[in-house]
Amino acid sequence: MNIPEKPENWQKTLNEHKEDIFKLISDKEVFKFILECNNDYVAWDKLRRLPIPKEIKPEYIWALMKLFRSEKYYSFNFNGLKFKYSLLPNTLRKLHFLDKEAAGNLQIDDRVIYKQGQERYIISSLMEEAIASSQLEGAATTRKVAKEMLRQNRKPRNHSEMMILNGYRTLKMILEKKNEKLSKEFLLDIQKSITSDTLRNKEDEGKFRDNDDIVVGDVLEMEKIFHTPPKKDEIPYLIDELCNFANNDDGEFIHPVIKAIILHFLIGFIHPFNDGNGRTARAVFYWYVISRGYWLFEYTPISRKILSSRVNYGLAYLHSEVDENDLTYFIEFNIKAIHEALLDMTDYIKRKQKEQIDVNRMVTELKDISIRQAAILKELMQSLNKYFTIKEFQETYHIAYETARTDLMELVNKKYLTLKIDKRKFLFIFTKENQDKINSEINSSQ
Repeated sequence: MNIPEKPENWQKTLNEHKEDIFKLISDKEVFKFILECNNDYVAWDKLRRLPIPKEIKPEYIWALMKLFRSEKYYSFNFNGLKFKYSLLPNTLRKLHFLDKEAAGNLQIDDRVIYKQGQERYIISSLMEEAIASSQLEGAATTRKVAKEMLRQNRKPRNHSEMMILNGYRTLKMILEKKNEKLSKEFLLDIQKSITSDTLRNKEDEGKFRDNDDIVVGDVLEMEKIFHTPPKKDEIPYLIDELCNFANNDDGEFIHPVIKAIILHFLIGFIHPFNDGNGRTARAVFYWYVISRGYWLFEYTPISRKILSSRVNYGLAYLHSEVDENDLTYFIEFNIKAIHEALLDMTDYIKRKQKEQIDVNRMVTELKDISIRQAAILKELMQSLNKYFTIKEFQETYHIAYETARTDLMELVNKKYLTLKIDKRKFLFIFTKENQDKINSEINSSQ
C-alpha cells in the first residue's frame, strides 16, 4: 500500500487563481464532474489520475471540490486538533436503514422461532468477528480451522489461534459489559483481554504505551511510515478526552453509528498501546453501537467485510489524516462495510428462519425430541459422516456440558445419531443409516 500524496493547499490555490477557478463553475460539464467527484468523495491522489474535462488543472478542480465540501462539514475538536466530516446523501440513506433494521424491529415471520435460535446466531457472529478482526492484524489461520477451534473449545495450538480466542472472549466480555461507560480501566481491560499471551513483552498487556518508539508503517518496507502517533506523555489526557467524547451525549448530536466509527478512528490515531490497537479500536466500536441499542450488531461480523477490503481500510485511515483530518473517507468506508454486513445478516436470519420451520416440522414428525435436538439433527444432516464432539454443541448452543451430552445421547438411543468412542472421547456422527431411520419415521407419520 502506497502512502497517499498530501493534497494541494486548496485555499492557497483558490486565492492565487480565484478568477480562473470561479469561471469553471459556469461550465456545465466541469460543474457536473465536480459534483460527481464529491458524491463519490474522490481523494486528491485519485483525482490526479482521472481524465478531467478540457484538461483543466487538477489543482483548480480540487479547490472547487474542497470549497463545496467545506460548506457541509460537521466538526469537533479533540485535544486541540480540529476533525471534520460530511454526511453524503448515500450515507444518510444507509444510516436510515441501520436505524430501522439494527436498532428497530426486524420484520420476522415468527418471532418465537427466531428467539429460539438467537443465542446460536450471536455465538456464530462473535466467532466470525473475532476471526476476521484477528486476521486483519496478521493471524495466519483459516476461518474453518479457527471456527472449529472455538466450537470444539480446544486449546489454541499457536499464536494466531490464541489471537482469535482472545478476540472471541473479549467480544463476549463486551456483551456482558455493554451498559458500562468507557473508562481508562475498561479500555485497558479490553486491550489486556485481546492481547493475552500473544505479546513478546507480557508487561504490555493492559498497559498504555510508555515509549515513543512506535510508528504505523509497512512491515515489509520499514521506511514507509503511514502515521506517527502522539507522544506517550499525551496519552493520559487523550484517553480522558476519548472517554469524555464517548460518554457525553449532552453536547452536539452525532449519530451513534458515526460516533462509533469516530471512536474507532481516534483509537487508531492515538495508538495508545504497544500492540492490539486495531483490535481494541474495533472492539470499542462494537461496544458503542451495542450500548446505544443497535442490537442487530450482536449478530453482524463487520470485520469480515473489512478484511475483504483491507487495503481500502488502510487507505481510508490515511486519506482522512492527510486531507486535513477529514474523517469522511473513513466514515464512508465503514458505513459501506456495515451496510453490506447487515444486508448479509438479514438474509442469513431469514434463511435460518426457514431452517427453523423445518426444525419445528421435524419435532412433530419424529418421536419425543426437543426443538434443540431437532436443530442438532438438522445441522448434522448437512455434514454426513463428519464427527462432532459434545464440547462443540455445548459452545454452539451455549448450554451446559451435561445438557449437550444428554441431548446427544438421547438421539443416539433413538438411533437418530451414531456414537463412536475414540480413546474415551465421545464422537457423534450422522450416517446414511441414521438418515434412513429418520426418513422412515417421517414417512410413517404422514
